[in-house]
Amino acid sequence: MVPASQIQDQIEPYAAEFERFDRAAGAAQPPWLRELRQRAFSSFSENGFPTTRDEAWRFTNVTPIARSAFVPAPAGAFAMTRARLDGLVPAIPGAVRLVLVNGRYAREISEVAAVPTGVTVRGLAEALAADPDGLAPHLGRVARFDRHAFGALNTAFLGDGIVVEIAAAQIVEEPIHIVYVSAAGAEPTVAHPRALVISGEHSQSRIVETFVSLGDARHFTNSVSEFIVGPGAVVDHFRLELENRRAYHLGGTSARLARASVFSSFAGAFGGEIVRNDVVAILDGEGADCTLNGVTIADGGALVDHHTEIDHATAHCTSHEVYKSILGGAARGVFNGRIRVRPDAQKTDAKQTNKTLLLSDDAQVNTKPELQILANDVKCTHGATVGRLNEEQWFYLRARGIGREEARAILITAFAGEVVNRIGPPGVREAIEGLLSSRLGRMDLGGAQS
Repeated sequence: MVPASQIQDQIEPYAAEFERFDRAAGAAQPPWLRELRQRAFSSFSENGFPTTRDEAWRFTNVTPIARSAFVPAPAGAFAMTRARLDGLVPAIPGAVRLVLVNGRYAREISEVAAVPTGVTVRGLAEALAADPDGLAPHLGRVARFDRHAFGALNTAFLGDGIVVEIAAAQIVEEPIHIVYVSAAGAEPTVAHPRALVISGEHSQSRIVETFVSLGDARHFTNSVSEFIVGPGAVVDHFRLELENRRAYHLGGTSARLARASVFSSFAGAFGGEIVRNDVVAILDGEGADCTLNGVTIADGGALVDHHTEIDHATAHCTSHEVYKSILGGAARGVFNGRIRVRPDAQKTDAKQTNKTLLLSDDAQVNTKPELQILANDVKCTHGATVGRLNEEQWFYLRARGIGREEARAILITAFAGEVVNRIGPPGVREAIEGLLSSRLGRMDLGGAQS
């Protein structure tokens, strides 16, 4: 057990800041929101930051985060312009770009005028001010914080963010690209970005979330995104973590799928020093379909952890999951994927795969696929593999005059291609392929295979 005094020392700075935050919000905040935020902070206060003694955090040590003195990220857009953003984020043809700076919606540099018909975009603070109770049925109802300290911390400091609503039966061809910019000050800063996406019945949409850093300073991004996927709705989601190599990034994505809905989510982790990506999908209506895929590229001393949970709550639902990691230098990867099948979720079809490519002697991975099956008429499989570059393929390429670096790049790209090639929207796929190529070109391979 972590000593109570240590927990108190870690939460004390956040407690003082929460008191100031809550007092500043005052009577302007709706009672339901204040109650939600206070419950969240109480949960964080009681449990503190997770340690490696917690099973879900056994391989991910967040002590550097818990012991750091972060100050709230300052407000303001830091003279941010759309042209400056172009140098930070991948270009996605046709996408509508919406921007948050340090967790706050920056309407002035967002492409508000280009938002497609049938899509409503509002800053979270703006939405709450205009209709204090309008978001009560949705906000904080999917992303649970009782078992997740960082989710609790995000909810406790819930003030601004972005709300995207897709009207019923609306087919949105243009990707909605939400860009989160972390702009640190003189001291290490923390921001708690929040997104809520509500997809109406039989709608179709594509949501891209990209996280970037302005500069190389240390910062802590603690984000939560909630997706409400209505009956028959289709949502393609892409999450790209591109922050600087000193960044700490804790991200949560939660989705609730209604009857016959489809939710697919791709997670690309290409930056950061400590990165944790928690994904929870609840299949809450018959015929729901969920796909979770991801690619990680890490080197140096980076730690990247993907934790996923697909909860088959009803019958006749399907899920597919493939996560791949490419690790060089002294990087560490973690994958923990849980498939839960409840007693009434008969006719479940679930598949899960995790594969890791180690490019150096010092790189390592901990992988833990899990099945929790409480029904008897299901088809569920899972598997994990860890290996190095294929010797026969390596020899084949080298024997035909292909240089060492080019041969390595070909094999690594082919390894990641199983996931990347499944991405449907061509513009998004090409952007991710460009990120993959660029990141591989800058990769520290350490004691690489030769």
